[in-house]
Parts: sequence; structure tokens; C-alpha cells
Amino acid sequence: MILCLKNYVRSKTTAWILPNGMNSFIVIEIQGKETKLTDGDVVIASWAKAGTTWVQQIVGQLIFGGKPDLETRFISLWLDSHWPPKSTKLEHLSRQNHRRFFKTHLPADALVFSQKAKYIYIGRNAPDIVWSLYNHLLNFNDEVFDTVEKMSNRVGPSLKRPTVDFHEFWNQWLHNDGYPMYPFWEHVRSWWDIGKSPFIKILHFESLREDMEREIFGIADFLGISVTTEQMGRICEYCSFDWMKKNPYKTVPVGMDNMIGGAGTFYHKGTKGQWKDHLSESDILEYKEYAIAELGDECASWLFGGHEF
Repeated sequence: MILCLKNYVRSKTTAWILPNGMNSFIVIEIQGKETKLTDGDVVIASWAKAGTTWVQQIVGQLIFGGKPDLETRFISLWLDSHWPPKSTKLEHLSRQNHRRFFKTHLPADALVFSQKAKYIYIGRNAPDIVWSLYNHLLNFNDEVFDTVEKMSNRVGPSLKRPTVDFHEFWNQWLHNDGYPMYPFWEHVRSWWDIGKSPFIKILHFESLREDMEREIFGIADFLGISVTTEQMGRICEYCSFDWMKKNPYKTVPVGMDNMIGGAGTFYHKGTKGQWKDHLSESDILEYKEYAIAELGDECASWLFGGHEF
């Protein structure tokens, strides 16, 4: 597998990571050694709904120098997904002569790292992640849930459209470690623990949102890409939330465009704090206590606000 997946087994009462899949939703299709990481490859990682697609767009625009017709969704593959099929992924990879960049939602300890590659991990404050996830699941069309349910190698609980309000969805997520997806705390912890390695860059969604140009220059420096002022102007335009929402069929991951209202629904609002009318001060205090206990003070503080790593 291009990400060099280990023989990795982990099970919990509410979420699963197995050699053939992650929970009921993210399925490892590519096994074996069909392709290996090469010099300059970029792996973009996150738990989910933390800004992965945004960073894929940024890296793609940096590699290609700012192009409005760049179809990132077909270039930057999500290799640990069921969509598209393995044969399609390998066909795309065989035709790529440019610097390659991939997406993964795997924890760091599920990968065998290559020092030929660069790894970017993006995190986000958990209430913002869960708010985005809630709306994401609400807006999948029935075809998505049917497809997931019928997967022959599906493991873990069924993935279903939420039938509860956001407050209850949040409590289920917090008290069951990432439900209905896969474990959250150990995912963040796994990347944080190796984040000071020279081939890994840790990003935060809020830092990108507050000063995208500054963060893109930082990513470019990490990847060894020179960017002119003119190029940066184009890159910032094509990586803005409004531009990406208006051009979803260039940016939305393959298989994630089956949304009620069309592919543009994949992008909710790209802001923070929309959960504030639904979670109380005691809810947030409980979350922060969980985070500190699971991650430690430094990592938890970064997760809450995105201070510099």
C-alpha cells in the first residue's frame, strides 16, 4: 500500500480499525506493495472534518503554481477509502508524473513512515469537528448510507443519518470516543507525539482560517516550494472557502459528492463556534477535562485554540 499500512488491529466497543477497514465508513482497499512512497510525496492526515480537503487544495495549488482548472479531487487520492475502487486508484497513480500528494484518516501508528515523504497533520477544536460531522452526515443522500451498509468488508456499527439533536450527537461522540466514527483521542495523540520530526508538520484549522497566506507560506517552506507574490495571490483565491464551495467538482473528494443539495453541500460554513447555541458551559468544561486527561496540557491547549506547534 502506498501509505505502508502495518498489520494493524485495534478494536473498541464503538469503533474499529482492522487490516481491511476503518469502522463502517473508511475501508482500506489498497493492500500489499503495489506502489511505494517516492521522493517528495506528501501525505495529508487528519481525524475527519478538520480541514483535510482544504490542505489538499493548498498543497495541490502550491505544486501546480496556482491553477483554477486543477481538479484536486482526482489527483489527490484518499487511499484508505472505499471510493473509488482499488483498480481506479492504481490507474490514477500510474499516470501521475507530478509530485504526488495523498490523504489519509489513519492514526500515525497505523503507518510505516518513509523519510522520502513529507507528512502534514491538521487538527481542529473538537466541537467544530463534531458540528461539521453532524451536518455532513445529515446531508448525505440515501445512496451513501446504502452503499456503506452493503460493503462486503464492512466492520463495526452501521453508519446512519443522525436522528438526534446536536447536543445528544455531541454527547454520544464525546462519551464513546469518536462515535459513530473511529477513536479520536488516540488519533490526535499519535500524530502529536511524533510532530517534532523533521518530515512532519502540524497545522491547526484556526491558524489557517486566521491567516491563510502566512500558513501557506509555512507549508511551502516545509515542502521546499518557492512561491512568487503573484502565485500566492492566485493560490489564496483558489483555496478560499468561497471559491472551493463554488467549485466543488474540482475539490470535493471522490465519493463525498453524493449530498442532498449537490456537492457544494460538502462545505458547510468553514467557521468556528456554530455549536455555541447547543452546548452549555458545563458541556465544554467536560470536553476540556477529557482533552487534558487524554492529551496532556500542551496538546489539549493546541487543540482548543491552535497556538503554534
